[in-house]
Amino acid sequence: MSLLALDISNSHTTLGIFREEELSAHWTVASDVRRTSDEWYLVLQGLVTRTTLAEVTAVSVCCTVPSILVEIRAMIERYYAGAPVSIVGPGVKTGVSINTDNPREVGADRIVNALAVAELYGGPAIVVDMNGTATIFDVVDEDGAYLGGAIAPGVEISLEALARRGAQLRSVELAKPRGVVGKNTVEAVQSGVVYGFAGQVDGIVRRMIDTMDVDAEDVAVVVTGSFPDAVVDHCETITARDPFLTLTGLRLVHEKNHD
Repeated sequence: MSLLALDISNSHTTLGIFREEELSAHWTVASDVRRTSDEWYLVLQGLVTRTTLAEVTAVSVCCTVPSILVEIRAMIERYYAGAPVSIVGPGVKTGVSINTDNPREVGADRIVNALAVAELYGGPAIVVDMNGTATIFDVVDEDGAYLGGAIAPGVEISLEALARRGAQLRSVELAKPRGVVGKNTVEAVQSGVVYGFAGQVDGIVRRMIDTMDVDAEDVAVVVTGSFPDAVVDHCETITARDPFLTLTGLRLVHEKNHD
């Protein structure tokens, strides 16, 4: 089996090919809302065939952009007709109990991450998904149930807003500055972003753990997504880095629905 897994977020799409349980190849492309179903197929199939020579025999998808999901569904119907398909949403089995006010409004990627973190790391756990547009925190209890979370502006979108709205500021490379006290404007922005976001992650994670009535040492805190190492290197609460946690969750969803 060659499973094509698609994790489509607002800014980036991460895709991978699984051969059984092994992630044999992975790529990242822009989540372009103007891309048609045929264009999506050309992009995906071009990467898959040129890199792995694999024939896609199954597809698993989670998507947080409704307009893109319309095109992805059309692509699957046209080019992968007959293949087992799992699109995370109502009617698809995940095995995750969602204990929120309105389970239907929880993003597909958050459910997939909850499934994957419970399977790979056990509960209780917190997933920190840093995807550029947003930094998303999700809490899973010791039984693997999804309890809720928090959403904050992402690193990339914050940098863009700062450069756009600050008359004397400009875009800077996201890198560790020489110290927390910047000696020039570039270093000052880098310090604010690197240490500011690291402090945000640690502050929210610690507050979440305080509400869970468990020892902090027993909580797996897993960062995923296109996280910047410059920020995560300064996070004190992160216990594991797993950039492909969502892809693994999509494989697990496929297994639950088609095995």
